Amino acid sequence: MGTMLYQTGVFLNRCFDELNLSDSVLVERVHAAYVEAGADLIETNTFGANRVKLARYGLTNDVSRVNEAGVRLAKSAAGERVLVAGAMGPLGCELTDFGPMTPDEAARIFRQQAQALLEAGADLLILETFLNPDELLVALNAVGDLGDVPIIAQMTVNEQSETMYGERVDQAVARIVRSEAVTAVGLNCSVGPSSMLSSLELVRTVTSKPISVQPNAGMPRSVEGRQLYMCTPEYMAEYAKRFFEKGARIIGGCCGTTPDHIREIVRAVRPLDKASARSVGAVATPKGKTQEVPLAEPKPLAERSRIGAKLAAGEQVTMIELTPPRGVDLTTILQKARHCAEAGVDAINIPDGPRASSRLSPMVTAVRIQQEAGIETVLHVCCRDRNLIGMQSDTLGASALGLRNLLIITGDPPKLGEYPNATGVFDMDSIGLTGVVSSLNRGVDVGGNRIDPPTALVIGVGANPVAADLPREIERFRQKVSAGAEFAVTQPVFDPDSLFRFLEAIEGARIPIVAGIWPFTSFKNAEFMANEVPGVVVPEQLLARMNQATTKEQGLALGVEIARELVAAIGGQVAGLAVSAPFGNVELALAVLGRSEIRAA
Repeated sequence: MGTMLYQTGVFLNRCFDELNLSDSVLVERVHAAYVEAGADLIETNTFGANRVKLARYGLTNDVSRVNEAGVRLAKSAAGERVLVAGAMGPLGCELTDFGPMTPDEAARIFRQQAQALLEAGADLLILETFLNPDELLVALNAVGDLGDVPIIAQMTVNEQSETMYGERVDQAVARIVRSEAVTAVGLNCSVGPSSMLSSLELVRTVTSKPISVQPNAGMPRSVEGRQLYMCTPEYMAEYAKRFFEKGARIIGGCCGTTPDHIREIVRAVRPLDKASARSVGAVATPKGKTQEVPLAEPKPLAERSRIGAKLAAGEQVTMIELTPPRGVDLTTILQKARHCAEAGVDAINIPDGPRASSRLSPMVTAVRIQQEAGIETVLHVCCRDRNLIGMQSDTLGASALGLRNLLIITGDPPKLGEYPNATGVFDMDSIGLTGVVSSLNRGVDVGGNRIDPPTALVIGVGANPVAADLPREIERFRQKVSAGAEFAVTQPVFDPDSLFRFLEAIEGARIPIVAGIWPFTSFKNAEFMANEVPGVVVPEQLLARMNQATTKEQGLALGVEIARELVAAIGGQVAGLAVSAPFGNVELALAVLGRSEIRAA
C-alpha cells in the first residue's frame, strides 16, 4: 500500500493511514487494483493506525475513525470473494517495564486498534513487520482474547535469518507459535525473495501451522530521488513457486509489490495450489440414477501383468524411465527399450509430460515399446491435461491396447514448464483418478454405468518421502491406498533415512514401494535436481561429493557410485527400483543396476 501511494505522488511526510479519511478514493483505487490482479486477501491501509504513530500527526483521537474507514474501503473493493485483513504494525518504540512504554500500555494500544478493525468488519487480523518477537507476543496476548478471529503473526528478519536483536528466526517463531492466538505465522518485509526462502526453510522446521511469506520486491534503490524496488514480477513469481514447494500457503509481497507482481504470483501459484488440493471422489452418482451398479470382483493382481505377478509374489521389480521423444521418430527410444529388455529389466516407465513439457503421446510410445521391444511398460497418467471424461476414455483405451500398468499422478502445473500460458485442467487429482480406475477394474465407470468386461489394470501412484508438508503427504498416500492403489513409485531417493521414516509412517497402509533412483551426471545436474525439481531434496554432502568431479567421466562414475550406494542401503526395504535414465542415458541406468559398464551417452 505504501509503495502504491508513494508512486501516486503522496509525500513521505504524510500520514498514509490518514488518507483513509482525506483521500478515500485513492486508497480504494489501490485496493481495487490488487483485487483485479487476483488477490484472495488484501490488507487494510492501517499499518501505522495505532495511537502512538497517529499521535505524531496530531491524530491521537482518530484511531477508531482511521481504522474503521480503512476496513470500509478495503471491503468495498474486495466484494464478496476477497478477504480483508486488518493490518497492524509495531509501535516503533522499545517496551520496558520502567520506561515510557510498558508492555501493559502497549497491550492497551494494540487492543484499541484491533477492536476498531474487528468492529468495522475485518475478516482477520495480520500483525506484521515486527522486529522484536517480545513485542509481537505482547500484541498477540492483547488481541487474542477479542473473539474467535484468525490472526496471522509475521516477523521481519535480516539476510542472515535473524531478528534485529540477533535471535534466529526459527527460535523466534518457536516462541510465537506457542501463543494460542496464532492461526498462521510467517515473515514479511526487510528482505527480498531469495533471503526469505532461506528463512522459510528454518520456519517450517518449528511449526505445523500455516506459514505466510511476503518478501519485498528486492532491496530498494534510490533512482532520481525516488526509492524503487527492482525485482520484476516474473522474478517474484518464480520465488513464489519455491515458497509453495517449501510449504508456504499464504504467499504475497510487501514493499515494492505492485498489482503486476501479484498478478504474476497468482498465475504461478494458483495452478500449484489447484493441483495439490483438488480431489474428486471416485464415482459420483449422476442425476437420474437411483440404483447403484454392483461392483464386480477385480481380477487378481498376479493375473493382470508380469509386473503385477512379481509384486504379488513379493519379488523385486526393476524399471527404467525413458521419456517420449519431442518429435515422432521412435527409433532411438525403441533401441533403448530393447537394450533394457535384453538386460533383464522388467518394465519401462513412460512419463506423461514431465515438468509440464509437450512430447509424443506417452500412450503411443508405450504401445510401440510393448509391441516392438518385448518389454512391459508402466504408463504414467497425468491429471493435468484432460478432463474427467477424457481421462476415463484414455484409461479404457490403454486397457484396450494391452497396456496393463498405470502410474497415476496429479502432474506438474503448466506454469512450471515450457508452455506457461497453457491451461491446467485438474478435474481431479491422483486420489480421485485412482478411485476411478479402481472402479473400472470392478466394472463400473465414473458415471455409474456398467463396463463389461471390467478393465484389468495394475494401479500405481506416486509418493514423496521428503515432501515439504510430510503429514499431508502421508495422509494423501493413505487416501490413495484407500482409493485402490496397489503399488507406489517414489520421487528420487537421495537420503535413505528419509525413506525409512516414510515407510514407518505409512504402516497400516503399506503397498509395495518402488524406490526412485536418479544417478547424477555432474555437479551441475545435482544442483539442478536440488534447486529446480519440485519434491526433490538432495543432501548437502552429496552435492559436495559431486563437486569433486572435475571431468565428465568422473561425474558419471561418481553419480553411478552414489546411486549404487543408495540402492545397497534401501534395497532390502523396498519392492523394487525405478531408475531414471538422465538425458536418455540408458547405460547409466543399467550401470546402477549392475547390468552395464559406465559410459558417456
